[in-house]
Amino acid sequence: MAAQTAASTTDTTTAPAAPSVDLGPAVALSCRECGERTPLSPSFACASCFGPLEAAYELPTGDPEALRKAIEAGPESIWRYAPLLPVPADVAAKPNLNPGFTRLVKADRLAAELGVTGELYVKDDSGNPTHSFKDRVVAIAVEAARAFGFTTLSCSSTGNLAGAVGAAAARAGLRSCVFIPHDLEQGKVVMAAVYGGDVVAIEGTYDDVNRFCSELIGDPIGEGWGFTNVNLRPYYAEGSKTLAYEICEQLGWRIPDQIVVPVASGSQLTKIDKGLQELIKVGLVEEKPYRIIAAQAEGCSPVSAAYKAGHDVVRPVKPDTIVKSLAIGNPADGPYVLDIARRTGGAVEDVTDEQVVEGIKLLARTEGIFAETAGGVTVGVAKKLLESGVLDPAATTVVINTGDGLKTLDAVAATSGPTATIRPSLDAFRAAGLATH
Repeated sequence: MAAQTAASTTDTTTAPAAPSVDLGPAVALSCRECGERTPLSPSFACASCFGPLEAAYELPTGDPEALRKAIEAGPESIWRYAPLLPVPADVAAKPNLNPGFTRLVKADRLAAELGVTGELYVKDDSGNPTHSFKDRVVAIAVEAARAFGFTTLSCSSTGNLAGAVGAAAARAGLRSCVFIPHDLEQGKVVMAAVYGGDVVAIEGTYDDVNRFCSELIGDPIGEGWGFTNVNLRPYYAEGSKTLAYEICEQLGWRIPDQIVVPVASGSQLTKIDKGLQELIKVGLVEEKPYRIIAAQAEGCSPVSAAYKAGHDVVRPVKPDTIVKSLAIGNPADGPYVLDIARRTGGAVEDVTDEQVVEGIKLLARTEGIFAETAGGVTVGVAKKLLESGVLDPAATTVVINTGDGLKTLDAVAATSGPTATIRPSLDAFRAAGLATH
């Protein structure tokens, strides 16, 4: 299975958009396998070959400098990139959470710890409204839900998406009903429920939850439901492109040499690659080689296993890891992740739960960023690949942190607590040996 490049999926010679649907520059859905085009609709699989569908565009063809200036003058959210997204032009004026434009942190102290001599950055998406990158993809899905007349917003989720859907639906005035595995971190369950929508825990893994949602879509009970990561997936997934757009803009409109991306379904990584290709195509950045590195937890690493074995097919696994947000045993975009890692000269690597915790604490200690477990994965993989010589320490490297560590406190709670418990006196403080620290 070979993934087409982003540039090829933006060709617009056939299949014009349905005239009643305004999703800005998006003009059709295109099959990533056979290339067949269909009008914009709430569909996710090609009717001819059952391959995955994605949005295709009429991208801006005018003066790149004018487009660059328009973007820089836009809102400090993902809506500054509306001309490159499947959203109407007036999207910023609608009730939404306005995610994105999160900070890109120059991580000099982390670089020193890891032996990086070039520039090292952390793209910290914990600053989004519900403290994860999922706010980006959900914001796009909400616009598609509005365009297709859905009244209920739903999803299958490993945690972060459920909270993002609940918050975005509340802001947009839509009903929400989200489905999660029964054993999620409590913080993510509470965050999903607090927005007033329905939260349904399913006995089983995320893959069990996802199968249930696919069945629900085909049942009359699912009438009027927009599932962000199922029937709205071609639009939802495009939100991850904004990570690529922001990173390049924040670097002065240049592509980094290396990007380390966490992999659950694999969609985020594939869309970051698509975003980079689109920036090149419209002339906003100079074309250059770049490497994309996929990061997984060892306890759920089907893509890493396939990569190391030289396979093109990703064999499903049963997740067993503290990294719940990446615990997807049958990743839909796994084969495309393999293609991109190989095409860009990147890699796919995994780390143990112990290395995940080390990565979380290392990032917190050096840069003051408290990452959730997926961030521990990307930092851990970067460390591992720098030590093995796979990553170039002299290159400009970006490591992505997708969420806030407050959501995954259990991962570090056992080793993060008071340094000492003392009586309220100077003598007790001195006796504890902390006065000279």
